[in-house]
Amino acid sequence: MASTACFLHHHAAISSPAAGRNPSSRYQAVNAKLNQVVCKAQKHDENGSISRRLALTVLIGAAVVGSKVNPADAAYGEAANVFGKPKADTDFMAYNGDGFKLSVPSKWNPSKEREFPGQVLRFEDNFDATSNLSVVVQSTDKKSITDFGSPEQFLSQVNYLLGQQAYFGKTDSEGGFDSGVVASANILETDTPVIDGKQYYSISVLTRTADGDEGGKHQLISATVKDGKLYICKAQAGDKRWFKGAKKFVESAASSFSVA
Repeated sequence: MASTACFLHHHAAISSPAAGRNPSSRYQAVNAKLNQVVCKAQKHDENGSISRRLALTVLIGAAVVGSKVNPADAAYGEAANVFGKPKADTDFMAYNGDGFKLSVPSKWNPSKEREFPGQVLRFEDNFDATSNLSVVVQSTDKKSITDFGSPEQFLSQVNYLLGQQAYFGKTDSEGGFDSGVVASANILETDTPVIDGKQYYSISVLTRTADGDEGGKHQLISATVKDGKLYICKAQAGDKRWFKGAKKFVESAASSFSVA
């Protein structure tokens, strides 16, 4: 009794150039049929049968040889490293201070300059000192940041953060100054987020000075009160650099600020 076994054969039909064709153009048309599975009747071997395992191995081999295996098809996800390892955010570094924490731009350096009373931390951009951040911690009899009033009222009580003679409320025109005024501040946005059950004030201000270059300064202030202390984070960048990438670092630093 005969059995059927399957084997891989490689066939190639080669056609010679037609008669009369330019002998210098010796092209051969090759019609190749690769990895064709051919099944033939075979006689029993000395044991009386052909190994089914061998026939199955040949069939699987034909399928594998006839197609390339995509590594992503063999495995998926982190174990297969299809997408690679998650990239760490190297633009910022975590900073844990005394009672607070925030993310600091990794290319900013610590600064020993102290601009404000109660200032405990200052970092500034390596290439532009106008881009910097500060953390101020002061004693207060307030129980909550809301005890200072609205965000605008709170800002009027800490207007020294914006620079000397900086806060005069909203101006009618960004292009000029009132008589006798050498600086102005526009409140662009305010927010009152609650983080871990604690009320915060977030204030975005654009300040301008008569002798300023940068077109003004974007200053972001985040503040809260905890255990008899007022915590303030202020991050800023010049208006020109703000729109050239500094916005990302200033906003991320200010929004990351929280009390521990």
